[in-house]
Amino acid sequence: MQTEDTLPKERKTLDERHRMNELERMRHSCAHVMATAILRLWPDAQFASGPAVENGYYYDVDLKHRISPEDFPKIEEEMKKEIKANHMFEKVVVTREQAIADARSGRLGGLSDRPDNPSRFKLGNLDDIPESEAISYYRNGDFVDLCAGPHVMRTGNIGAFRLTSVASAYYKGDERNPQLQRIYGTAFKNKTELEAYFKMLEEAKKRDHRKIGAEMGLYVIDTEYVGPGMPMWMPKGAAIVEALEQLAKETEFEAGYQRVRTPHLAREKMYKTSGHLPYYQDSMFPPMEMAEDGKAPAASAAQSDAAETNRYYLKAMNCPHHHRIFSAEPRSYRDLPLRMAEYGCCYRYEQSGELFGLMRVRSLNMNDAHIYCTEDQFAAEFNAVNEMYLKYFKIFGIEKYVMRFSTHDPSKLGQKFVDEPELWKKTEDMVRKVLIDSGINYIEVPNEAAFYGPKIDVQVWSVIGREFTLATNQVDFAVPKRFGLVYRDRDNTEKTPLCIHRAPLGTHERFIGFLIEHYAGNFPLWLAPEQVRVLTIGEDQALVDYANSIVRELRRNMVRTESDFSADKINGKVQRAEQEKVHTMLVVGPRDMQSGAVSVRVHGKGSLGARPRAEAIAEILTSIKERKSSAA
Repeated sequence: MQTEDTLPKERKTLDERHRMNELERMRHSCAHVMATAILRLWPDAQFASGPAVENGYYYDVDLKHRISPEDFPKIEEEMKKEIKANHMFEKVVVTREQAIADARSGRLGGLSDRPDNPSRFKLGNLDDIPESEAISYYRNGDFVDLCAGPHVMRTGNIGAFRLTSVASAYYKGDERNPQLQRIYGTAFKNKTELEAYFKMLEEAKKRDHRKIGAEMGLYVIDTEYVGPGMPMWMPKGAAIVEALEQLAKETEFEAGYQRVRTPHLAREKMYKTSGHLPYYQDSMFPPMEMAEDGKAPAASAAQSDAAETNRYYLKAMNCPHHHRIFSAEPRSYRDLPLRMAEYGCCYRYEQSGELFGLMRVRSLNMNDAHIYCTEDQFAAEFNAVNEMYLKYFKIFGIEKYVMRFSTHDPSKLGQKFVDEPELWKKTEDMVRKVLIDSGINYIEVPNEAAFYGPKIDVQVWSVIGREFTLATNQVDFAVPKRFGLVYRDRDNTEKTPLCIHRAPLGTHERFIGFLIEHYAGNFPLWLAPEQVRVLTIGEDQALVDYANSIVRELRRNMVRTESDFSADKINGKVQRAEQEKVHTMLVVGPRDMQSGAVSVRVHGKGSLGARPRAEAIAEILTSIKERKSSAA
């Protein structure tokens, strides 16, 4: 399955620009104001692109001076002057020839002509504008920029703003291009909203999955020996992985899914047939050239006789393998819907600058499944998938969500999208109807579908209001036909099934990254890496034996239980368990042993008092079985 981590984001279309909301327009305008301010401080600055992005804006700049956060106050001071000047954002349409001339003169992305400093990145940006599209500038005061807009009316319409960070980025995201400084900022309608946003960011820093993941010993990324973007799960992290897999397997089994397993690589033919090659090639690891005996061929042999060589790729998605399983046996309408599930391991060559903890990785384990169905079955199957999402949201305490329904752009059929206009209309209408009939909260976004059909990206918000892209649900009417997938219908004719790609829990990596931040590492009992720790007050052998019997009983019931029978004082043992985010502590002393009881403590809640041993264990088992959850 192809998820949201797809091809690099291309330049916004005019339609996408027209749909920019008021806040996005203001942030886009703020990027221009920031560029104006930087030029007043460093006139030799060369600008590339400055779009509005999620939660703010940025501008890429080439400058000898290395901008740092220490420079932000003086840049912001110049921005305030430009906003106070209340300059109009004026749009000017020009010919391509005029734009090229102005870029060569250094006028674009500048305050005036700079003959000795041509706007070289603007020349490159001009190449991205289709011949059929009008070329326009936007001017605010002395600053003139190559830009299709839109903007607010005046600089004075910009509300509260702040510069946030500086990073490095390759021009157009290509490692072969110059590395630029990327200056980030954000803007809101007023100061109250701005302060609320930064308060949320401060809380997000405390909940950063990279920080908490290291403190809890959940995973490690060994860049030296294993490689960047390839996390390894340590025992505590693996416990979370297995708990999520168990949830998925139980849920999918109940819903009629069948589990399969597939290899981690496949021949080039597989991905050429699916269409992922060449369109997805930049996101795949380079191929392996293997002779029939398994040895890598000499370069000359590979060049002179391709027939003797097999080219293999690490799989970047599971769907082609599942299609081949579907085709391995004759299929009838009686076999449909066929729901095929796998926690498949995939590999994607994300650019090094895009790797980010567990959120953006190169090896990923996906909660994948493919549903093969008839058109008549589609609505019920697609709705059932949406209901599965809602069930998971309830389990994990996710209260705010939206489903982004991504459709195609008819002008890009045969380029970005499969050239099947009638099937696009039919499947988009089908998805839209299911969403409306089921009352699902969704928004429609043109020009962001998968190349083979419409898709839904699931956006969720954590308890502190931070937005995450969690998973993807896609409709595929094209690739099954490429693989020749057919079933024999009631009238004894062969027909191609529709395929629904779905991954409600996304990947282990991204979903656990989200959960770490959602719960701040304080996982509910069923998901906690260490569910119970038994602590003794004293070292008496009889007491230790009693405590050990509790450990054994819990472990017999598959409860992740550890013990601390050390000579340390009980306060120290409790403090250590709290720091390590152990969910439940069962404290036993001589009195507890004599009465067959335990004293129960829960992380972050303190003591719940003494309970009969059997009652305390029963409550633990019930909480785990029912997967009770509350976000911390």
